[in-house]
Amino acid sequence: MNYQHIEQEHPEFVRSQKIWRRYRDLYAGGEQFRERAAEYLVRRHREPADVYHERLDRVFYENYVGSIIDWYAATLMRRSPAVEFEGTDERAKEFFGSFSENCDLTHSTLTQFMKQQLIDALVCGRSYVVVDFPKTGTAPKTRAEEEAMGRSRAFLVKYGADELINWSVDALGELEWVVFRSSVTRQDSVQQFGWKTEQQWLYYDREQFQKFVKKEGGGVELVEEGPHGFAALRRVPVFEIKVSDGLWLTNKAASLQMEHFNKSNALGWALTMGLFAMPVVFTNKEWNQVLGESYYIHLGPDDKFGWTEPAGNVYQLAADNLNRLKDEIYRVSYLMMQAGDGSSGRVSGLSKQWDFSVTEEILRAYGDVVKTVMRDILQTIADARQDGLTVHVTGLNEFDISDFSADVDDAQKLLSLGIESETLRKQVFKRVALKYLSDVRQDTKTRIVEEIDAIPQ
Repeated sequence: MNYQHIEQEHPEFVRSQKIWRRYRDLYAGGEQFRERAAEYLVRRHREPADVYHERLDRVFYENYVGSIIDWYAATLMRRSPAVEFEGTDERAKEFFGSFSENCDLTHSTLTQFMKQQLIDALVCGRSYVVVDFPKTGTAPKTRAEEEAMGRSRAFLVKYGADELINWSVDALGELEWVVFRSSVTRQDSVQQFGWKTEQQWLYYDREQFQKFVKKEGGGVELVEEGPHGFAALRRVPVFEIKVSDGLWLTNKAASLQMEHFNKSNALGWALTMGLFAMPVVFTNKEWNQVLGESYYIHLGPDDKFGWTEPAGNVYQLAADNLNRLKDEIYRVSYLMMQAGDGSSGRVSGLSKQWDFSVTEEILRAYGDVVKTVMRDILQTIADARQDGLTVHVTGLNEFDISDFSADVDDAQKLLSLGIESETLRKQVFKRVALKYLSDVRQDTKTRIVEEIDAIPQ
């Protein structure tokens, strides 16, 4: 990759950049949203600038989208997925046990890492994981030397959709090359005055990587290059976590959330202004008196004085419309049981159960996305390390902890059928054990699976 071309941006990236920024603000809310509220609060036709700026100073945001996305991620990943490794390489299994507990060299578990990337995908529609290996000055000659040098210690790096600026795919949809861009603001030392912003570009193709840096006041420089960890597999070391348009929650609810934001602020402003009643004087005389709390007025016998006050009908209509918008946000997010007035007793238990069954199906769809990417990452790492392992990822399909007793009953009923299959019996044991012990360390899970497999027939 020529450094003169590294700053080029893919047309799809250019088209989506503003959308991703708005969606991130809608998800984050709080001060991040308030700082850019002028981009989202619609100014009325011929609204005076001072009035609009006062409305901006009083702006508020009721964040439903962020809560919905966090609920999905927390509910789905409350239990860690079960990971099984088939193979005889015990050292490789030990590596993956430690990898699952610290997958990014910052002590994030694999479940925590994937949860954050899922959240990013629900906000922007996709997110990316790069698999990297430590770089050393000399190339190892043997596998033992490679492990001693730490070169086989794979780790994960997270990237957002707005950091992948350029890419190319082949006829089968596989990545041929990618370019990531990120910015770092740093101070070289505490004695040095001021902060400097540095832009970095990472280029990956099927065999090579290149790192470019541009410091303030300087040009783009190539600072590092060489083969990456997946070069022998001829594979770009990038994995995409992508949800379909129907499962892209922020995209489905963004317009509704923006409409709710503008109407709720308009209603809040109107109610506030209604608290400051405007005096009205009915008289045929010339009127030039100033009114206030410390002033008085002098009226003739036929003069009248009063205060304006809104009737309130439009306020009730606006409040009803805000409730409908809130319910619609939950409905398009497949959380129908949280839409509507919860105090109403007209919704049957069967209807609530049906509504939650739809939500469970959406959760399972997200679980399938996470499991597929996790399996691809772990399997490709195992292939690159030449571990000779086969990886299986299960779970993320039950979302009520009280269901475990039902699972045990189902397992007992299945085994009581008398099916003459030792493989079936061991698979049932492993499924129940791994679900109950979903939060224990991966190396412990692996040992339990091996012990179950070793049960004599």
